[in-house]
Amino acid sequence: MQTFNIRGKFNLRGRKGLIILILLVLPLAAFAQRRKQLNNPNYDRRWLTYGFLLQGQTSSYQIKYSDAFVSDSFDSVYAISPKWSTGFSLGFIVNFRLEEYFDLRLTPTVSFHEYAIDYEYVDEPVDNQLIESTVVELPVMLKYKSARRGNARMYFVGGVKPGFEVSGKNKNEDFGDDYLITKDFNFSGELGFGVDIYYPLFKFSPEIRFSKGFTNLLGDANNAYGAGLDRINTNTVSLILLFQ
Repeated sequence: MQTFNIRGKFNLRGRKGLIILILLVLPLAAFAQRRKQLNNPNYDRRWLTYGFLLQGQTSSYQIKYSDAFVSDSFDSVYAISPKWSTGFSLGFIVNFRLEEYFDLRLTPTVSFHEYAIDYEYVDEPVDNQLIESTVVELPVMLKYKSARRGNARMYFVGGVKPGFEVSGKNKNEDFGDDYLITKDFNFSGELGFGVDIYYPLFKFSPEIRFSKGFTNLLGDANNAYGAGLDRINTNTVSLILLFQ
């Protein structure tokens, strides 16, 4: 069965994709700070605004070993090691103005995630499990904004993000015990910060966000890959470019 290779589609390698995006964003922010003309002075008085976002992320599982991992049945496995892998997201922005310094922001997003986890054996080669999934995510965020200074203002965001997997490499029952099986639903908490940069026709907002999954994603604790684990949670660091 042919699988969707995220790295092949978006040519993202490790954390280098995020670093490149940051280097592209910084000159834009500096340029906006130098402009003396006040752009879009009444933009933040609108009670409802729309836009879209582009997001690059790096994600990893956080695991907790089960009691079975230290039993004789796992004497050939000496470590289970999650690795960081990159992904990409596209989404829409619906922003509601609550008052001068607070907004409610909804950003329905389609995300392409990769999670890598290495099973390291005593006398065998490392077995790399690569979990690829497409997830519909529905973040609900509260945004706190600083006072506007010229054409920029800082902000912080925090909220929750339910996610529903719509396709995944490890969801086909034909794979049997050959893959680590994970659940289709995840619920995460999110914190981030960014800067709103005002241009004559739109607002551009680069943002850094941290996400911590609360749901135990371990789907099958009985096959060869799940028996040594008690919990699987997600950690994600994202660079988000928002256009409104």
